[in-house]
Amino acid sequence: MAEISKRRRIWGWWFFDWASQPYHTLLVTFVFGPYFAGVAAEYYATAGMDAEAAAAQAQTVWANCLTITGLIIAFGAPLLGAMADVSGRRIPWIFAFSVMYAAGSAALWFTLPDGSNMWLMLSAFGLGFVGAEYALIFINSQLPDLGDDNEVGEISGSGFAFGYFGGLISLAIMLALFVEQPNGKTLIGMEPLFGLDGGAREGTRFVGPFTAGWFILFMVPYFLWVRDDPATDKKGSVSEALRLLGKSVAALRHRVSLASYLGSSMFYRDALNGLYSFGGVYARLVLEWDLIKIGVFGIISVLASAVFAWIGGKLDRKFGPKPVILTAIWILILVCTTIVSMDRTQIFGIALPQESGLPDMVFFGCGILIGGMGGILQSASRSLMVRHTDPATPVESFGLYGLSGRATAFAAPLMIGIATTATGSARLGVSPIVGLFILGLFLMRWVKPEGDQSR
Repeated sequence: MAEISKRRRIWGWWFFDWASQPYHTLLVTFVFGPYFAGVAAEYYATAGMDAEAAAAQAQTVWANCLTITGLIIAFGAPLLGAMADVSGRRIPWIFAFSVMYAAGSAALWFTLPDGSNMWLMLSAFGLGFVGAEYALIFINSQLPDLGDDNEVGEISGSGFAFGYFGGLISLAIMLALFVEQPNGKTLIGMEPLFGLDGGAREGTRFVGPFTAGWFILFMVPYFLWVRDDPATDKKGSVSEALRLLGKSVAALRHRVSLASYLGSSMFYRDALNGLYSFGGVYARLVLEWDLIKIGVFGIISVLASAVFAWIGGKLDRKFGPKPVILTAIWILILVCTTIVSMDRTQIFGIALPQESGLPDMVFFGCGILIGGMGGILQSASRSLMVRHTDPATPVESFGLYGLSGRATAFAAPLMIGIATTATGSARLGVSPIVGLFILGLFLMRWVKPEGDQSR
């Protein structure tokens, strides 16, 4: 078999970001999440709740789904990473989780507009989300093989930028050809493609099969151009994986920088995921946007993510990942404070004229910063983890990174669910995100900019 060049391996690795980004762009944030929130809110309103209570209950249901999904990912991520290091194999795991991704997203087609099967659809969503997150652990663990410490930041940033452009294009296609406006037409004024029934929301529901098909198609370059290390005779076992994982966790007490970084990223990545998971839901329930407006907001946000991720990769290479991460967190704290402090009638306690467009403009600006700083934060975080990774066990190291990112993955949705229930407000319900960012910022004080690969 001909040897695959380094450049082609990098492009193959980037194609995972391109293939998988629509799960987050289309399903979690800008199409399915807001669509589900609207369906659930209408379901509870029909059951007798007033509008604000129905919106709060819909956000709580979405939060509960993400809480359960986060718990599954948190408990499984580090064990799977350790098992892969024991066996020396990654591609078979990535293929298996890809099947989960495709199956879960495709099943969302069956989400009924009356909300009667919403719990079944949340289960399908969770299956795909777990597959996407588990696959990402193994994908991230391949980054150290693609370049040295001076190169991985730019490689990571370019990969995120490429992925965000994939998310941008997929979102534009969905809005132009499938997602219905209230009049049953798409953004460009046509009936949903393939004869889909706009009245039954089939155009919007097609986001599930579309996401699955996109992923299957664009994973082909990855599987063609990315290879595992030469096969070994090692066989993975749960007991050996647990032993390796226990050893790795125990060693954290001797690695202050790594332990601090894992703790910091645990909080700020959870906060960022909370923003992504509830941004579109907030727009639907608090600002009362329709899916088309949310989609346009998404295009702007994802475009900002792509551009800023690329810029962030350049800044990472020049200044290192830590200062890039700190700057992004500070900006996101200010953005979140703004979001929590406004609705359709006021901003920071200042009353607005009826039908004021200021909340829409402010939230569009927030969307640019969320997308841009989120792209930078994810890229630089992956780069800083490489500086803390043991070259002998990269998958297990990124399993710990996955654990830190998912150990409290349930915390943001759980806290948002509790805050939403306690306040009866979808707007105030997202306030815990600010506290999570602040905790992440505090723990970064003990993180060495150059990492601590040495034992």
